[in-house]
Amino acid sequence: MKISNFVWMSEVVKSNTATRKGIDNCPNELQMDRIKALAEMVFDPLRSWVGGQVKINSGFRSEKLNRAIGGSKNSQHMANNGAAFDIDDTFGNATNAQMFHYIKDFLSCDQLIWEFGDDKNPSWVHVSYASPSVNRMQVLVAKKNSKNKTYYTKYDS
Repeated sequence: MKISNFVWMSEVVKSNTATRKGIDNCPNELQMDRIKALAEMVFDPLRSWVGGQVKINSGFRSEKLNRAIGGSKNSQHMANNGAAFDIDDTFGNATNAQMFHYIKDFLSCDQLIWEFGDDKNPSWVHVSYASPSVNRMQVLVAKKNSKNKTYYTKYDS
């Protein structure tokens, strides 16, 4: 089922962990509305700008799946307060850094995170969307400390 111009339901709910553990990873109607908003307001314009495929590494996570992978209790991947995608330049149409900057400079979002990588290119980009009136435009960088614990700092352009 297609949920926007460039997003298919199968890529949003795909999870090897859910398949392996037999976890139902289907969003309810309200969660689906939030996912559609993210797809239409962020992913589709990004995909049009890129001019080619962009991989969704992680989309929707049911509460049970989020617990199974050790996700944050407040993760927007669960689509309970906005929705989130982790995207990647797997197809080589634009770098993760280019996509990060395009979203930051031209689109509205709740959170945009430069996920690990280095100063030139993140390993992937996390982007979430709530609504135009709620989006915080929070732009962060995810890093690991000496104990391999993730922490976030404000992105300085």
